[in-house]
Amino acid sequence: MPGCDSILAPEGWETGVAGMKDSTNSNRRFGRAALAGCAAIALAAIPAYQLVAQQDAPSATDLFWGELHLHSNHSLDAYITDNTTVTPDMAYRYARGIPIEQPGLDRKVQIRRPLDFMAVTDHAEMMGLFTLLNRADETLLSTPWGRRAMAAHVRDPGRNGAMSVTGAGMSGPPGPDEAEMMSQIQSDAVRSAAWSVEIEAAERNYVPGTFTTLFGWEWSSVVDGGKNLHRIVLANTDGEGASGFIPYSSQDSQRPEDLWSWMSATRDRTGIDFIAIPHNSNISGGLMFQMTDSDGEPISAAYARARQLWEPLVEVTQAKGTSEVHPEIAPYDEFAEFEIRRKLLIGTPTPADAGDYARSALLRGLQIQERTGVNPYNFGMIGSTDSHTGLSSVQESDFYGKLVSDIPLSEHVLGPRPVIFPAWEMGASGRVAAWATENTREGIFAALRRKEVYATTGTRIALRMFGGFNFTAADADARDIAAVGYARGIPMGGDLTAAPAGRAPSLLIHAARDPLSGNLDRVQVVKGWVDEDGEAHERIYNVVWSDDRQLDADGNLPAVGNTVDLATGLYTNTIGAVQLATVWQDPDFDPDQAAFYYVRVLEIPTPRHSLLDAIALGIDVEETGQPATIQERAYSSPIWYTPAR
Repeated sequence: MPGCDSILAPEGWETGVAGMKDSTNSNRRFGRAALAGCAAIALAAIPAYQLVAQQDAPSATDLFWGELHLHSNHSLDAYITDNTTVTPDMAYRYARGIPIEQPGLDRKVQIRRPLDFMAVTDHAEMMGLFTLLNRADETLLSTPWGRRAMAAHVRDPGRNGAMSVTGAGMSGPPGPDEAEMMSQIQSDAVRSAAWSVEIEAAERNYVPGTFTTLFGWEWSSVVDGGKNLHRIVLANTDGEGASGFIPYSSQDSQRPEDLWSWMSATRDRTGIDFIAIPHNSNISGGLMFQMTDSDGEPISAAYARARQLWEPLVEVTQAKGTSEVHPEIAPYDEFAEFEIRRKLLIGTPTPADAGDYARSALLRGLQIQERTGVNPYNFGMIGSTDSHTGLSSVQESDFYGKLVSDIPLSEHVLGPRPVIFPAWEMGASGRVAAWATENTREGIFAALRRKEVYATTGTRIALRMFGGFNFTAADADARDIAAVGYARGIPMGGDLTAAPAGRAPSLLIHAARDPLSGNLDRVQVVKGWVDEDGEAHERIYNVVWSDDRQLDADGNLPAVGNTVDLATGLYTNTIGAVQLATVWQDPDFDPDQAAFYYVRVLEIPTPRHSLLDAIALGIDVEETGQPATIQERAYSSPIWYTPAR
């Protein structure tokens, strides 16, 4: 591979303004107002195609709910775990609210609340192989290995048939014989045939203004014995543009730098913009957010620029766990123990590692910025499901699991099964919320690029956060929060610099409950900063909460309570708040220290799907090995502060 300095990012970028836009929601307090201006700059020079410059910022946006990580039967691992029938087209139809047949249940299923946007993101590795075999695709059968795979598939169309020929799968670089196989059954012609199915499904279901489909796939790098470096790759294009490239695969390269290189070269050739989203970092074995590059060298400014450009977001929550923080890394965080999966992709135990978690990455980014001048981990946060059922399912009361093979409840109590992802260990998570100018490919992709997005664990908490130096306490009571926020500050995903003398950053925050979920318990601000010695620190502030609770001398807040009936799985919203709003000013601000701030919103306890399954099966919830209740939550994208240099 050429050196990063020569291929990853241009030098001498000009400073740009990031994240300048307005937002609205059906709740008027989220508002709709014209842009007025703010004091914000990007951390590093960013070209015009990356983020919206101030003069081009949208004047109004709406809140849209989506899914950016979902697998159909075109994914090899989905097919061999019994998702043989839910096609990319069916996955989109389900997300739109159209009933489809679910093979594991042998009945129709229908999403409770349709989504606004989605990307089917099947694995690039052997994409669509089994569906091509099922339709006896001529391109595939023109090769000797394709005919061998077909013969094996005819003998056994399930897990052991064609897999006996295509055993390399997604497990890593192929050996000599496998390399010959790959050259035939993963030729450009075969891969294009599979990709065309994805394109057709996305085009067929795109209804601008109502439902947006984005073109995407999963680059599925696995290194060092099951350490997950997977990325979701999204393209800002239409069907014609998508037909002009073939998804880059980890069989092309296992290195993220090579993926970025491909994205850069393809953008230069086609004019199409791409972003890559690291997913499920909690099972990366410490590799996702390192202080070094893939060669073990300290992260350079060029690497940092490239990562900031191509990976502006991370997936902080999904079915295989939440990757905000680990309780062993932040033992003082009373809410850190939440949907933590302590296993690698292949099921082996993995210890807590700062390189696996988003909060640690944000801190490391500040430290790298102090050394190089550029922050590689200046990212926003999203959630998505990683469902392999083809169904974007997040309701605790109607959760279809990660795999079709895990759907029948009766099998859960028949004794241990050889599965890597036991259904009760999976979380019914997550969702991505985007503030976009319109529900179109252009509008949604632009919101993702400028990081005006946030993650939830499946609930639809409506969240706004603005940062600035001129908010007053009365602004929390404004009828139009957005108008005030944009007039005096910047939204989540943006950057502040050069604090006025004697002023500390303040955050204008408003959160409203999901009408189909629990009331709100509290809103917290998570701050991270780097001191004059380069040491990273973090602190969690309870900033607004429900009911009549009082903070103790250490800033801790009593628990909100719990109304869940463990016998019925019902709960009441007799505690908590419908909405919470505040203006919080950093009491520990040092204008010479780089910092970030993000908001975490918690609901009151509600029943987890493991409790509801236990009740349905007539067993004790302890037999599931999982908690009976959880506190659903939202994570905003951060706002960064950088001192003037």
